[in-house]
Amino acid sequence: MAKPFLKVFIPILAIFIATIITYIAYILLSYSRISDNLNLEAEGTAGKEKVSTGVQLRITSANLGFGAYSQDFSFFMDGGKYSWAFSKEEVVKNITGSVDSILSINADFMVFQEIDFCGTRSHHVNEYELISTRLKEKTGKDFNTVFALNYDSAFLFWPLTQPHGANKSGILTATEYKCFDSIRRSFPIETGLSKFLDLDRCYVKTHISTDKGKELVLYNTHMSAYTTNAETSTRQIELLSKDMSEEYGKGNYVVCGGDLNREVIEGMSTYFGFEPNGLNWTKTFPKDKLAAGLKLVPPVNLNHPVPTVRDTEKVWDGTNFVTVIDGFIVSDNVEVVSADVIDNDFRFSDHNPIYMDFILK
Repeated sequence: MAKPFLKVFIPILAIFIATIITYIAYILLSYSRISDNLNLEAEGTAGKEKVSTGVQLRITSANLGFGAYSQDFSFFMDGGKYSWAFSKEEVVKNITGSVDSILSINADFMVFQEIDFCGTRSHHVNEYELISTRLKEKTGKDFNTVFALNYDSAFLFWPLTQPHGANKSGILTATEYKCFDSIRRSFPIETGLSKFLDLDRCYVKTHISTDKGKELVLYNTHMSAYTTNAETSTRQIELLSKDMSEEYGKGNYVVCGGDLNREVIEGMSTYFGFEPNGLNWTKTFPKDKLAAGLKLVPPVNLNHPVPTVRDTEKVWDGTNFVTVIDGFIVSDNVEVVSADVIDNDFRFSDHNPIYMDFILK
């Protein structure tokens, strides 16, 4: 009885092992980082030439969660259930819902993170095109956009019941002002085998002229969340800070918005009734790593704080762990008037959008 069984079992085992080896080879051979210092072309026909100094301006930032995170969505990498958005229609609904809420507050500059343009998880909806079209439809205005690929991941065959697949995702900056000298900078990421989980990360800086001859340098950033080495985040902040400091040293105005993946105030979660949970993305942003002349701007009203992110281990029911990890960084020649959160109650993403009103001195 044993020999017939072995004749069947051994070939099956050999095929299984060969498949695993082939897949590992595919992951290793397909891995490559996106080029650093990559020049980006702005698209669009918006014609505003120069930003005025001395007047109040507004910037928004929103991580759109690749259009998957409605309130009844939980994510497998955080211990939840799903790896794909529920449907193509759900992706469109969530992306447009987020964009509409942002347009309702009339921002001059908008930065978005986690924008898929070709992804298994987002049913191959081109979210970059979707956002660009929505901006035009809702406002009747032309916008200039700068898009950068944040990461291009190989096909992830996990979870087996719904593989996360291959996904291309990026960050997007949109404004009515003319943009120039846009550059994608690669963040330091994990090394060794951890780099296959950390994915690629980047920030984008875009120059816009002002009426005082100097430039507004607008930064859009999405820092790492799933790191095994705390120094990875520190090195990312140091790189961003150095770049911003150099622009500030030229006399330019520097404004950064994005998903910092660090609490913007120490113990921020306690304001919502939670103890710090020790996850990398809930550790405190190290303000001391910012260069002289730069400051972190938490979008927080402590009298009535609104969270910017929820734990996605389970669907949103109001008891999820929440905190604030999205924020802004500005140079000293930028006067901050106020900063707060658009309270969408996590209807369209696992992040609520944020905004900041400011004046170029």
